[in-house]
Amino acid sequence: MNKIYNTIENELNIKIKSARSVGGGCINDAEIITDNYNKSYFLKKNLYSPPDMFFKEANGLNELSKADTIRVPKVILVSEKFLLLEYLESSSKSKNFFENFGRAFAKLHKFSSNEFGFFEDNYIGSTPQVNIPEQEEKYDWKKFYLNKRILFQYQLLEKAGYSDESLRKYLRNIEENIDKILDGAENIPSLLHGDLWSGNYITDEFGEACLIDPAVYYGNREADLSMTKLFGGFSSTFYKSYQEEFPLPDGFEYRENIYKLYHVMNHLNLFGGSYYSQTISLMKFYYK
Repeated sequence: MNKIYNTIENELNIKIKSARSVGGGCINDAEIITDNYNKSYFLKKNLYSPPDMFFKEANGLNELSKADTIRVPKVILVSEKFLLLEYLESSSKSKNFFENFGRAFAKLHKFSSNEFGFFEDNYIGSTPQVNIPEQEEKYDWKKFYLNKRILFQYQLLEKAGYSDESLRKYLRNIEENIDKILDGAENIPSLLHGDLWSGNYITDEFGEACLIDPAVYYGNREADLSMTKLFGGFSSTFYKSYQEEFPLPDGFEYRENIYKLYHVMNHLNLFGGSYYSQTISLMKFYYK
């Protein structure tokens, strides 16, 4: 039995009776483990991850739980090499799944902070996500988003060799026009999941949504909603119920692409050149 199992057994005073592998995404391995009391847990493990990665994920899950609007798995145990979570027995979606999900997501965004960012940096996938704002960024969403999201990703693209003349030209345009691009956006720091797409929620035993794998910070809620529209999007019922619960300000459709850009740039950094053309396309949307 490996060291991770030994640590869990010693910390929880249990014996692990069985373990089976399940999908853990593209970064970590995952298992469902069952103890001698027939209680099951969800175990994420990675012997090569940054030593703070699982701690940051645990802090994000705990932050989302404070809003008490959408279920997140409870954190049981965390270390440098693993994260042990409450195991949720998945079932089929409830009849009103996306209606309930959209409404609950809107309520999550009503949970707010006094300033943008978070008390610590964390990760978006395996990429560092810078959340600690400079003084001028704490209360100015436009500055925070430009500096801590778009320009930070661009710096990583430069290091990876993706910064050509076209990308630099379109980035300069965004930098010069960010006030105009984000004109009309609320300057309210809402609690964000940070990386919500169809792969980052599960359905619990009651057929309702449960959030997993967050990249939490406090930011403009449009950034969270825009991410949901990448990689297939959600049901139209989700967005309709969100709007009924917490209507978005005018012009949010125009601003969607600037928020999608952060995630597509991150995918270019993580997965390579297949995301280059989409990055350029999103930048060109704002080029006049």
